[in-house]
Amino acid sequence: MKVLIITAMYPTLENPAFGSFIRTQVESLRQAGVEIELLVLAGRWRKLIYPTGVIQLRQRLTNHPVDLVHAHYSYTGMVARTQWQVPVVVTYHGDDLLGTVNVQGRKTQLSRLVVTAGRVLGRLADAVIVQSKEMARQLKREDDVYIIPHEVDFETFRPVEREHARAILGLEPWKKYLLFAANPAIPVKRFPFAKAAAQRLSQCDPAVELIVVYTETQDRLALYMNACDALVFPSFQEGSPNIVKQAMACNLPIVATDVGDVREVIGKTKGCFICNPEVTEFAEKLREILRHRARTQGREHIHHLDRCAVARRVMHVYENTLKKARQSDKP
Repeated sequence: MKVLIITAMYPTLENPAFGSFIRTQVESLRQAGVEIELLVLAGRWRKLIYPTGVIQLRQRLTNHPVDLVHAHYSYTGMVARTQWQVPVVVTYHGDDLLGTVNVQGRKTQLSRLVVTAGRVLGRLADAVIVQSKEMARQLKREDDVYIIPHEVDFETFRPVEREHARAILGLEPWKKYLLFAANPAIPVKRFPFAKAAAQRLSQCDPAVELIVVYTETQDRLALYMNACDALVFPSFQEGSPNIVKQAMACNLPIVATDVGDVREVIGKTKGCFICNPEVTEFAEKLREILRHRARTQGREHIHHLDRCAVARRVMHVYENTLKKARQSDKP
């Protein structure tokens, strides 16, 4: 089986965190035996990469025939569906079906149009992969919709002694570090909320400090997760946030809002909390974590997100899609 994966997000030397979860899936599928070709849409002018991508896709299919195209995100899915030569699987990742929110937590007008276009694409694709049940409900189709959250690299994201991780990163051994692992400029991540909760704690305990990490490599991110005392995750909305799953794999305590599949991923893990979006409640749960400074057993609860397990599920989508395509070609 030869599959062309098309994406506009993929890690580079300049930005190693950009689309790292897609690279993880590419590597997992290759290890599982799928022959993967990669088409990364890139360019100086972001708005031009998609029309240019249509040409690149046609050239690639002409020169290097494949059995199936797998597109990540709705924009690249639209590029993929400009051809009907081979079947198309589209993976949606969050705001392409849920909408983009502003600093007030409201959906932007432009994102409403993007969501509408994404729903139309969902009816035209041969199969669709989404990250959560909430995302699946946004699509107006009942068949060939698969809920497959992204996998976790358990080799990279694994428990390490806190003191050892801090020594490598040059962090103070006596401080109580809270981790915010997202770009503060992205409204949906709600950084001002995380900052307010951390400030409330630091007023009583100067040892508390909020660390912001979002451009590091996966190896470095895993070190920060092991060096910190808790992950602060107050997002307005999510699909299936990789950061939460990675923190679980590192046994890092988590305080999060009830978004996407976070409640399902955390489950009943002791030391992890789902909170209302209230600074006081977040601060109280974080204070409880910092009082004990214990690690969780989160890793034990997410073995179903292992790279091999998720790769098998994605391969099952490929196989079903190709089987249906062959049946429809029969006279």
